[in-house]
Amino acid sequence: AVSSIRNRSIPILKTKMMKRQTFVLSLLIAYCTKNGGAFVISNHVNSRSGASCRVGLAVTTSLSGTTTDDDDGAILSLPMFINESVELSKRPATAMSPQDMILIAKRFLASKGGLGGDPAMLSSSFTFEGPVVGPFSKEEFLKAIGSVDFAAAFPNFVSEFYGFHVDPFEGDRVWYTARGKGKNTGPLLPFVPEKSGTGKMLVNPPQVCSITIDHATGLISKYTIGYVVDRTIGNTEGLGGLYGVLYALGRPLPFPEANPWQESLRYTLFKKIGGLVEKFQ
Repeated sequence: AVSSIRNRSIPILKTKMMKRQTFVLSLLIAYCTKNGGAFVISNHVNSRSGASCRVGLAVTTSLSGTTTDDDDGAILSLPMFINESVELSKRPATAMSPQDMILIAKRFLASKGGLGGDPAMLSSSFTFEGPVVGPFSKEEFLKAIGSVDFAAAFPNFVSEFYGFHVDPFEGDRVWYTARGKGKNTGPLLPFVPEKSGTGKMLVNPPQVCSITIDHATGLISKYTIGYVVDRTIGNTEGLGGLYGVLYALGRPLPFPEANPWQESLRYTLFKKIGGLVEKFQ
């Protein structure tokens, strides 16, 4: 009897597994169709080979990591990997060199210790933007940045900027990553009125920033900061800019945009419904 029940159960389990595999495969096919067939599935389903990230080239890569020069060449030639030097060469002949642009960006950051910058380096059409603030005009930006004495609040703050490069598609834009850390030992008015500060450490997460430069004048026309790329790093819970600083100091502003992300009820319901749909596939 036990053997009979077991024999009847096996086909049922296999059917359920096949349905689940079919569902997953349909998702992959839909994804591949949408993205121009960027993924090729190995024919050896039971092998230890993984799916290749190829366009029109069905080559599988062993999990051991062993590849050939031909494989590497095929990967590097994929259109998804942009040849930055080729794209940058398409800029007008009057465009500044990437080296000169990066130097201007660093000069701007150094002029105010990484917080704001020399107003003389900003164009009349300058705009400033963050994830939830702005756009600010030149006047608005200078007024806002001038109202916060960050140096007094963090006299020993260490700014950390790296990864400077010119965007291959926006040839007038310099991107870089910003981190930084320091202890709050002074006032940050009006948020931290105590003369000795909070005594708390601020450890910024990596934030992607950019400086756009007018090739004709060498002046900065746009400045963006605060776009956090990993909310698990630092102690701002994924917040960038001033909002992250205030949260780390225990003085968050009283609105959702200035506080860590929280899952909404609608998103929770969406995930539960998605889980139920998957169970019935």
